[in-house]
Amino acid sequence: MRIIGGNLKGKKLLIPLDKSTRPLKDMVRESIFNILDHSSKVSKNINNSKVLDLFSGTGSFGIECLSRGAQEVTFFENYSNSLKILKKNLFNLKLESKTKIYETNAYNLKESNLKNEIFDVIFLDPPFKDKEINILIDQIKILKITDINTLIIIHRNKKSMDDISKFLNVLDEKKYGLSKILFCKSI
Repeated sequence: MRIIGGNLKGKKLLIPLDKSTRPLKDMVRESIFNILDHSSKVSKNINNSKVLDLFSGTGSFGIECLSRGAQEVTFFENYSNSLKILKKNLFNLKLESKTKIYETNAYNLKESNLKNEIFDVIFLDPPFKDKEINILIDQIKILKITDINTLIIIHRNKKSMDDISKFLNVLDEKKYGLSKILFCKSI
C-alpha cells in the first residue's frame, strides 16, 4: 500500500498481516481524493484542513490527507495491532507532530475532549458488519464538531442499508467493488 498523492506520494504504508483489519484500498482512496478535487457536487480542499479519522485502522486515509496538506489529523482506533502499525506509519513518515491518536473505540467519541472542535472532514470507516453508524453520527452532532462546510465521508459495504437521511444530507454516492462511499453534509 502506498500514498497516492501529495508531498509523500509513493511512500509505503505498513499494513497488518492479519485479516482483522480491512485497509482502505488504494483505488478507493484515490477515487475519494479525485472526487474531492474535481467533483462539482462534493469539492473539498484538503490543504490546511482539520480531519477526524474514525476507525482509522493503520491510518491510510488520514495519512493521505496529511500528504496532501492537511493541517492536523485526529485518529480513533482501538485494535492493538492496527494501533501499532498506525504509530509506526506516522513515525516512519515523521507526521507525529500533526496528529492526535485516541486509543479507544470510535463509539467513545462522546467521552473525548473534542467538543466544539470543528473539523473540515470527518471520515467514518466502521467494520462493514457494524449496524450502529447512526449512533456515531448522532454523537458527532451532539459534540458540535461540524459546521455547514464539514464534509462527512462514510465507507460502507455496498449492500448496507443504513438509513442516515435523518442525520445527514447525502451529496453523492459511489460504488467500488464491495465498497460504497457516501459524501455527506450535516442537516
